Amino acid sequence: MKVNDRGTMKWTSLMLPEHIEMLNKMWEEQEHNEMPVLDEQQIAENNMLLRDALENDLEIRIKYYVDHEYKTIEGRLLYIDILNERLFTDEIEIKLEHIIEVILL
Repeated sequence: MKVNDRGTMKWTSLMLPEHIEMLNKMWEEQEHNEMPVLDEQQIAENNMLLRDALENDLEIRIKYYVDHEYKTIEGRLLYIDILNERLFTDEIEIKLEHIIEVILL
């Protein structure tokens, strides 16, 4: 016979609202991802693919890190702002330091 134990969730009905908020915040923080550290070779390859995509108007898929999450976007590059280290697509703006992986489609 298997017992369905909900862990700390079963005690929330006996807690004050402040405690429930603290538990929810703790659970949310446990789900945060860390920004991966890229080596120089991966950064150089990403830069080369970004340059090729911009010069030849190619579609790309960019995996990037924002707000403790990994996100992916597909589209075409509009331009790259080197001074402010930002990349602009037809949908969003991404910091160059947050780019994890670039794939040409």
